[in-house]
Amino acid sequence: MADEDVLQEEKKGGMLKWIIILVVLIALGVGGYFGYTMFFAAPAEDAATEEVAAEGEQAPLESLEGTLVPLPVFLVNLADPLGRRYLKLGLEVEVRDPEAQAALAKYEAKIKDTLLLLLSSKTYDSLSTMKAKVELKQEVVDRLNQIVGKGSILRVYITEMVIQ
Repeated sequence: MADEDVLQEEKKGGMLKWIIILVVLIALGVGGYFGYTMFFAAPAEDAATEEVAAEGEQAPLESLEGTLVPLPVFLVNLADPLGRRYLKLGLEVEVRDPEAQAALAKYEAKIKDTLLLLLSSKTYDSLSTMKAKVELKQEVVDRLNQIVGKGSILRVYITEMVIQ
């Protein structure tokens, strides 16, 4: 009888060991999947964009190529609380056609005024991330299209950026 009790305890102990191993493996699998999706896998938006680019289908605006026109370098104080930081920004604008290029020269004063006001309203924190820089480029495109004409400005490229 005592031998049967010992065998029963060994059986239960062996079964408990397998259950613990199984739980640990499941936890490791869930943790690994979470880590992969958070840190290594591309977000769904990027994956969809890459698939479209791979198929050769691009949005009409992205497939257009224009002429690059350099803008003057902007040097502004940032809107930080202590007022000790400044931004030096060099831009090149990709325009759709020669008419838009002529409009850039014609409205140079308006463009400088608009961009100086936009840039001086920014803070160091609002320009320090990559996402913020991309948003700044889009804001510049929007402002320039308001001045020059809707759709004339295709893209803006940052050629020089110093924040001190």
